[in-house]
Amino acid sequence: MKKLFISIAALGLINAGAYADVTRDIATLKADLHTYQEMTDTLIDEISDLKSGFSYMVVDDSESHHGMGSAASKVYYSKSPLSIGGYGEMYWANPDNGDNFADVYRFIPYIGYRFSDNIILNTEIEFEHGGESVVIEFLYLDFLINAHTNIRLGNLLVPMGLINLRHEPTLFNTIQRPELERYLIPSTWHENGLLVYGMIAESDFEYTVGLVNALDLKAGNEASPTQWIRKGRIGSRNKGVMNRVAVVGRLDYRGYHGALIGVSAYYGDAAQGAVSGSSALMYDVHATYETRGMKAKGVFTATSITGAKEWNLPDAATKAQGYYLNIEYDLLHTAATSLRLPLFVQYESYDPTKKTLGTRQRSNAVTNMTFGVNVFPHEQVVLKVDYTMKNYDDDNQKDYHTLSLGLGFIF
Repeated sequence: MKKLFISIAALGLINAGAYADVTRDIATLKADLHTYQEMTDTLIDEISDLKSGFSYMVVDDSESHHGMGSAASKVYYSKSPLSIGGYGEMYWANPDNGDNFADVYRFIPYIGYRFSDNIILNTEIEFEHGGESVVIEFLYLDFLINAHTNIRLGNLLVPMGLINLRHEPTLFNTIQRPELERYLIPSTWHENGLLVYGMIAESDFEYTVGLVNALDLKAGNEASPTQWIRKGRIGSRNKGVMNRVAVVGRLDYRGYHGALIGVSAYYGDAAQGAVSGSSALMYDVHATYETRGMKAKGVFTATSITGAKEWNLPDAATKAQGYYLNIEYDLLHTAATSLRLPLFVQYESYDPTKKTLGTRQRSNAVTNMTFGVNVFPHEQVVLKVDYTMKNYDDDNQKDYHTLSLGLGFIF
């Protein structure tokens, strides 16, 4: 009888062990099936992309092609030859010197196509103010040769300042772009031309150099004394005059962790007439730095004209100068969350008519102090609140403050 009990117990232990083995095998099979299902779904998506020629790739906000914005760089790393991305922004403003207003400011599709690994088309189409204006903001072909030499040809972004190349709303924290980078570096500034760009040898220096359509600063002065640089853009408009060209160059250093330090310069004719006789020099020094939830960036720029006396405009502006500094800190930097909550402050000071031909031209210097907060519920979506205090050097212009709410996204 004792032997019988021992046999039954041994049989029970064997069966229990077998049951445990079967249970583990079932769990392993379930895990394998789940993995295979994910792989199958991925393959189905990729086959669908290949058949349709359409890319469903999301924006990688860590990617940038030679300093461009994340969404604008999408075509360079997309799995599919066809890439569609873009950005949008709108805002509501409450100035204390007038009515409240809202603006569906921009909706921008990027459409890109990779003909091969070395020939890439990239385009940006801008719909502004709810469709009031439609503009091609760039349309170019990139011929990628190697890390050190690449050629860009078409209507392209002029490589000046910080905002002009990286003007997507998740990349700057104010609701409006800094005024200095709207009026002194006239973002978005795009001209017909040719650029060569790449890395210098095996260093941490990136360069860009080329020829672009020259600003018509004579026409800009005629249109607006305070916006003479912005009004001088030719852009991509129908049959834009291209009698004169300018040389543009940029050099950036990225060798120090979290930092970018660079300079840009532009030199060329200052008018698009058949006979110019005047020239313009624009330059800027720019820098950014990021560490432990803190970001800082700043730009100094100046533009000067020689030979403007030939324009027969007695009060033409011949020099502009200014700078801004922006500092932010993410309050959720140390929290266990992917959300971001940066607080920021920005100070800018600029004078679009630092020097004029006239001797009694009143000052148009402006200082802006802006502070606010951004909420990033997703790395591609931002909600913004800011408050700007604008002060004029000219006593004939009244200072005012503006509270603004805004939203932006990239895709």
